[in-house]
Amino acid sequence: MNVTQATRLVAEREIRVKLRDRTFLFGTLFFLLIAAAGTILPPLFAGGPSTVAVTESAAGPLRAAGLEVRVVADDRAAEQAVHDDDVDAAVVSGPAVLAMDEAPDDVVRALSTQPTVRLLDPDAVDPVVAFLVPFVFAFVFFLTSQTFGVQIAQSVIEEKQTRIVEILVAAVPVRALLAGKVVAGAILAFGQIALIAVVAVLGLQFGDSGGLLTLLAPAIGWFVPFFVVGFVLLAAMWAAAGSLANRQEDIAAVSTPVQLAVMLPFFAVIFLNDNATAMRVLSYLPFSSPTAMPLRLFTGDAAGWEPIVSLVILLLAAGAFLLAGARVYEGSLLRTNGRTSLRTAWRERETIG
Repeated sequence: MNVTQATRLVAEREIRVKLRDRTFLFGTLFFLLIAAAGTILPPLFAGGPSTVAVTESAAGPLRAAGLEVRVVADDRAAEQAVHDDDVDAAVVSGPAVLAMDEAPDDVVRALSTQPTVRLLDPDAVDPVVAFLVPFVFAFVFFLTSQTFGVQIAQSVIEEKQTRIVEILVAAVPVRALLAGKVVAGAILAFGQIALIAVVAVLGLQFGDSGGLLTLLAPAIGWFVPFFVVGFVLLAAMWAAAGSLANRQEDIAAVSTPVQLAVMLPFFAVIFLNDNATAMRVLSYLPFSSPTAMPLRLFTGDAAGWEPIVSLVILLLAAGAFLLAGARVYEGSLLRTNGRTSLRTAWRERETIG
């Protein structure tokens, strides 16, 4: 059995085990519900346009604004319609707007004389969207890499604790074990994110947010390859960290560098997303480029060649971390007499073959 075949075998085993894990399945369902609720419920709770009671002479501007108009005989009838909860608001002589307990903003806007607005930067991103998009990109990458990375490390430690790793190593090359776990984690993570993305896109379409989807499309398109390559880089680090420990209780101690590699870029993108210079630097650093570069594409700050260069840098970094992770993994996987230091695993890799 060559390395490729062994890698595929290990990956298939890891995927089968995870798909039978109720925690994983319920977690995926939970995120799908959050995605659906976050995109579908706000438009539903916002409700439709107000129903307004008004005399025929004052109905024109309200109809033009798309409000539902109910024509009544006089002001007294309009006020009574509000009391009876037949309408949301009424417009009476003055003009004055009547409502029970909340000002009907859409009615007030329809009756207001608004000045002409001329945007000097019509392509500028809405401030609310500009805040949410970097948070969502960073949060998705942070949460996914953290969740699946910890699971990869726990899987490695469990195999060491049960000594099943000795049987596995006798059957397949050690590097195939690492590669299979990384490939399986990447497939599961990408599959989960893809499902969530599909639900979110359908929810946005339901909420009539087609304009936002158009703006997000280029950023999402680039986020996919950056996400996959970035996850492979971190997964190799998580697997190597897991191989250094011999008990589940030790995972926090051995994974501190990986935790920092995940958390620091997350907070950097969140807090520095409005700093053009900082974002330019972050979009080329391997640990932050999976979120920083798609964000710069969304805001229009990146030239067409920049994501290509950034992705190449990330690919080279992922390859280097895979090789380094494989060396650490080989040097510590069969050591079951306590925690293995990184230096020991690196130096004595060849003695474990």
